[in-house]
Amino acid sequence: MAHSPHRIDVHQHVIPSFYRDALATSGIGEAGGRALPDWSAESALEFMDLVGVGTALLSVSTPGVGFLTDPGEAAGFARRLNDHAASLVSDHPGRFGQFATLPLPDVEASAAEAARALDELGADGVTLLANNRGIYLGAEGQEPLWQVLNDRGAVAFVHPAELPAPPVDGIPPFAADFLLDTTRAAYLLVRNGVVRRYPDIRFILGHAGGFVPYSSHRMAVTIANDTGRSPLDVLDDFRSFYFDTALSSSPAALPTLLAFARTGHVLFGSDWPFAPTPAGQYFANGLDTGVDATTLEAVNHLNAGLLFPRLASGPRPSTRTAPASTRLRQAAQRKAARLAFKLVQPGTD
Repeated sequence: MAHSPHRIDVHQHVIPSFYRDALATSGIGEAGGRALPDWSAESALEFMDLVGVGTALLSVSTPGVGFLTDPGEAAGFARRLNDHAASLVSDHPGRFGQFATLPLPDVEASAAEAARALDELGADGVTLLANNRGIYLGAEGQEPLWQVLNDRGAVAFVHPAELPAPPVDGIPPFAADFLLDTTRAAYLLVRNGVVRRYPDIRFILGHAGGFVPYSSHRMAVTIANDTGRSPLDVLDDFRSFYFDTALSSSPAALPTLLAFARTGHVLFGSDWPFAPTPAGQYFANGLDTGVDATTLEAVNHLNAGLLFPRLASGPRPSTRTAPASTRLRQAAQRKAARLAFKLVQPGTD
């Protein structure tokens, strides 16, 4: 993959060692059916340079702090995670941003932590898991949080969690359930009027919105029949979301996303390190080879630059400062990734 203009990655995860230890103490060694991958700032920067990412917005994936049942403990741990992420942003100027972790389903504590993270830490937005112990975004009683986010014109990154139902043997949650989880949250945010009442919140749906682009008209008709609203108005609400390309810039999914999303509402995402480096390269290749140059530039960084003005003129990947051996190895990796992408595309018969 040749380097494109610097990408802004809105879907990249951070796994601090103290977070991994806390999960292990609670008997949690995986997320969404995947073992917790290794993470360090150095390995994150190496991946970013490999795929042309200048800046990555870091978020904590599922289960967030929802594995802690004591509300005070969960709120305190969210603060610790957010303070740690803020230090990473400070230690690596221009390379990292932050989506703050919130202690949902505790709405009041989440509203307070959102205000602190946005106002005091300078967070670029907040992370919202699609469901928190079975309570979905868009359910009743979340108004205090929406008001805090709306008052600040905040960006809310919606990431899936495991479904509040037993998993199906042979289907890891990340492969299919995550897409449904995001779609459920988007449905309720639209159906219950959250996106209409709080128009200054900019919601980003991970993984191209799950099933939203594909099933948008079906859902719009259902909501219209249920609420008496116009299907066109409902579709307009679904199109108000932003979408990232994490694990979704394939020849099948990408055209559907681009056909549905509003201009300027598609953003680059990698899902690293839960999506391992080869997967990140695969889907980055899908974007690089699947759209025209103007669309590529918009998805890579222009759209995110409008959403996050401080990142609009962010750094390019730091490959020129890397050792020659690293540059050669990364060039070989890119060449192999391009070949692999071509080999696994479906035929035309």
